[in-house]
Amino acid sequence: MPTIEFDTALPSIRQVQNLIKDKNAVEMKLLTGDTLTGTIVWQDPQCILLAQENGQKTTIWKQAIAYMKSLG
Repeated sequence: MPTIEFDTALPSIRQVQNLIKDKNAVEMKLLTGDTLTGTIVWQDPQCILLAQENGQKTTIWKQAIAYMKSLG
């Protein structure tokens, strides 16, 4: 299986890394119409882990995200 590189030169990757570092709350709108809020714990080339206030952690495929905005 080919290895997918994590290109930290991309502005979108850097933006998410800053959200993780600063522990800023985000709102994610998914292509399904669902809206989730919480803090991003980690990202990899395909997924993001979102920790919600109720303690639930959700792994979200990046391709399922319509938009994400910082709430901080």
